[in-house]
Amino acid sequence: MITTSYAMVSQVRYRELKTRIALAAFIGCTAWLVVPTIWPLIWFAAVLATQALDWVVFSRFRRDPDWEPDRRYQALCCATTVLGVAAYASITAYLWFLGGDTGRTFAMVQCAGGLLHVSLHMYHARPLLISAFASHAVYFLGLPIFSAIATRNWPDLLIALGCALYMGHLVVAVRQSSYTTGALKAARDAEQTARRKAEVANAAKSEFLAVVSHEIRTPMNAVISAANLLRRTRLDGQQREHVAMLSDAGDVLMGLLNDVLDFSKIEAGRMELESAEMIVRDRLSTVVRLWEPRAMANGVRLKVRIAPTVPDAVRTDPLRFQQILFNLISNAVKFTHDGEIDIAVDWDGARLGVTVTDTGCGIPADRLGDIFNSFEQADVGTTRRYGGTGLGLSISRKLAELMGGTLTVESVDGEGSSFALHLPMTAAEGAAVAPERPAETMGSLEGRSILAADDHEVNRRILDLLLAPHGCRLTLVENGAEALEAASEQRFDAILMDMQMPVMDGLEATRRIRAGAMNGDTPVIALTANAMDVHRAAWDAAGVHAFLTKPIDPVILATTLAQACAAERVEAATAVA
Repeated sequence: MITTSYAMVSQVRYRELKTRIALAAFIGCTAWLVVPTIWPLIWFAAVLATQALDWVVFSRFRRDPDWEPDRRYQALCCATTVLGVAAYASITAYLWFLGGDTGRTFAMVQCAGGLLHVSLHMYHARPLLISAFASHAVYFLGLPIFSAIATRNWPDLLIALGCALYMGHLVVAVRQSSYTTGALKAARDAEQTARRKAEVANAAKSEFLAVVSHEIRTPMNAVISAANLLRRTRLDGQQREHVAMLSDAGDVLMGLLNDVLDFSKIEAGRMELESAEMIVRDRLSTVVRLWEPRAMANGVRLKVRIAPTVPDAVRTDPLRFQQILFNLISNAVKFTHDGEIDIAVDWDGARLGVTVTDTGCGIPADRLGDIFNSFEQADVGTTRRYGGTGLGLSISRKLAELMGGTLTVESVDGEGSSFALHLPMTAAEGAAVAPERPAETMGSLEGRSILAADDHEVNRRILDLLLAPHGCRLTLVENGAEALEAASEQRFDAILMDMQMPVMDGLEATRRIRAGAMNGDTPVIALTANAMDVHRAAWDAAGVHAFLTKPIDPVILATTLAQACAAERVEAATAVA
């Protein structure tokens, strides 16, 4: 604490040095005008000398603010302060005794100003404050008292009394200033501590979510991939139903995981939106097609009404629009057991409106204001009966607001609910062409040599089963070190790389392969259960061709590999030419 105080005083005195010298020059000139002798010039020279000494002694703290002075150096600092203030304030005695009434008045004003100056600038270090304050006080109180005794002009004691009152007020002001400064410092320290704790907690939450994402995606990769592989085999009706149940359960689990990750991303302010062309009717059909079978199974009719003014295509974030619409229709299907679900789409020239109205159970009036809160549902039994995290509507409203729109609800308990989404969009010019979903075409990887690194035996087996029908030559290794060794011995058309592996992780292996001669230009595709933005950024920095997350989508995997191999072959041909 002493070190900090002395360093603070040193910095203040250094900043105020020019001001003190300029003020000393003004006081010296005024003193010479009141009593024109050589003494003001001598006094100014003494002030310059003591200020130079002060600058030298206190410069140690400016060079090393963390240095802790011993008692001798503290005593030196106090002695330097006493000498400097005594010299600076000595002009008060000169004016008091030789300047007449004008000089005595100016002397008291100058000395009062000196007391105020040291009180404001030196209270951080109490020993220095006492040293400076006492030196000024000797003149401020001593001169009127000495004059009263020497001349037996006792009314001069009233001047001393006034000076004492002034110093008393200064002491109170210094104490209050010190208390206020201490309180502000304590509040600032508390705020910094709270901020550090929040940062640590946020980092811990991000790390926890990353681990949860990885640990759930790894077994889910096996579950969903096994279901996809089973679809390729000859199945009877009952077996197909079982596989469909398996796939649906996997999709629900991945939806829950993505909800949690999206919620965390929005809360941290890291959700990024894109702007792309979206074909309105195709996007609506995609989402409706996913939920129509389930609605029909509940005896509910799913009806879509699109106003003729709705443009064929608009510019927005298609993925986030679909996510909001998916959540709204999912909720409607989940809570409607008879009647119909009506999806009405309209356009006002600047905003696309989608209203999802159901004839379900509705929402009680006292719960209506809470359903957009995180982890909130209409009643405590909802999660048990219908499932879900209670994040879908919260994420949907936050996404709508991020996109500059609104999401509102109206509901009557027992009669149904109506969710209204309005998003600002611009109509896309020209004829919109529907994007084709990539097809899993056999033969596009025929004869290709693929290296795949994954430490999990089940994941390696899944890759083998998924890629074997394509006719490619697959080399499987367990970690980054083995991948690096294989890449140094054989040329590959593409490399699939996991992230977390023993011995050497995927990022380091990718960087080293990039630096090698054999496969330095070979496309590397990240295929990992680490799906957060920070992981994607790390792979981008390593220079990967694409970033795929587990569970593996067999169509996207095959298509991405085919594109990477084709790109690699084009680059090689260009280099030869």
